[in-house]
Amino acid sequence: MALELASTEKVVLGSISFVIFWVLAVFPSLPLLPIGRTAGALLGAILMIIFKVITPDEAYDAFDLSVLGFLFGTMVLGIYLDKADMFKYIGQLLSWKSQGPKDVVCRICIISALLSALFTNDTTCIVLTEFVLRTAKQSNVPPHPFLVLSSNKDEEITTSNCPVSEVNSSSQSLEGKNGRFGWKSRCVYLVTAGMVIGLLMGLNMSWTVITASLLLIVIDFRDAGPCLEKVSYSLLLLFCGMFITVEGFNKTGIPTTLWNMIKPYCKIDHVSGMVVLSVAILVLSNLASNVPTVLLLGGRVAAMAAAISPHEVKKSWLILGWVSTVAGNLSLPGSAANLIVCEQARLADPSFNYTLSFWTHLKFGLPSTIIVTTIGLTLLIRG
Repeated sequence: MALELASTEKVVLGSISFVIFWVLAVFPSLPLLPIGRTAGALLGAILMIIFKVITPDEAYDAFDLSVLGFLFGTMVLGIYLDKADMFKYIGQLLSWKSQGPKDVVCRICIISALLSALFTNDTTCIVLTEFVLRTAKQSNVPPHPFLVLSSNKDEEITTSNCPVSEVNSSSQSLEGKNGRFGWKSRCVYLVTAGMVIGLLMGLNMSWTVITASLLLIVIDFRDAGPCLEKVSYSLLLLFCGMFITVEGFNKTGIPTTLWNMIKPYCKIDHVSGMVVLSVAILVLSNLASNVPTVLLLGGRVAAMAAAISPHEVKKSWLILGWVSTVAGNLSLPGSAANLIVCEQARLADPSFNYTLSFWTHLKFGLPSTIIVTTIGLTLLIRG
């Protein structure tokens, strides 16, 4: 059901709440309110309830428990993969007969792309962000290009002029000093492989990942407290606040109203219409994030295309899927993966002392978004 524009009071108060969330997501250390992304998301959420933009029950319904469970399981899985020396082996693979930094970049692109295809890009961001920071520090190179690329292209990219296998030398290993716990490491990889097979078979994503992570805890056969303490609970709270705030913003009817205003100019049987539609998707994705944008526009864009021709429906989904995915490259709020990388980098080893800022991200994100979107649309138009 399409949402009409809400009352003026609800629109104004809902917009204020959303702007607070958005600004603090972009500038977490804003001098006027330096409370960070997580607290900013929770503040936006609670204001949506206080201002009666949404009810408390609607706020609870806004939680996507499957996403939260998936993120939790992924973080636990990443901890055990780290303890099983996965990154040491990745480092050895990167340094084996390496022809220099460009060769290493190509290898890490391939590895991270495969991980993203198997585990999703959010998982890859959670698991590999700290690895990128470690490698950048070890190599004495600035980490921001690699962090930006890791969140934008579903790939974790890094470069090194020294043996990358040294990066994780400080990690606690499941092997032990004499290797007598090697079977545990092998179990980590077997469980992970089984999890991937389950996901490919279409099993529920969140419960499959949670089951795998708990199985690893049981196999480890020791107090799981130290492991669970490494889980980024602030990241989970950030997502909780974001779910409520975005839902409240949708309740104002502003996104639907904006779509209705530009809908007549988005006819995909003309090149100009495809361009206008793409720009609209880019703007909405960086206003309310790309996943809510797809949920908001999916049915509407498909219905609009079906009214033109049944053959245009597939093209409409391709445009929406392509542009919304690439739109996550443009700015930090464009994709949840961007915020994951920022928070994981902030919460990593304090010795890294690195923060990925909005402007640093935009410097890489803006040109890459324009270039990749243009290439994709050109292929769709010709196809």
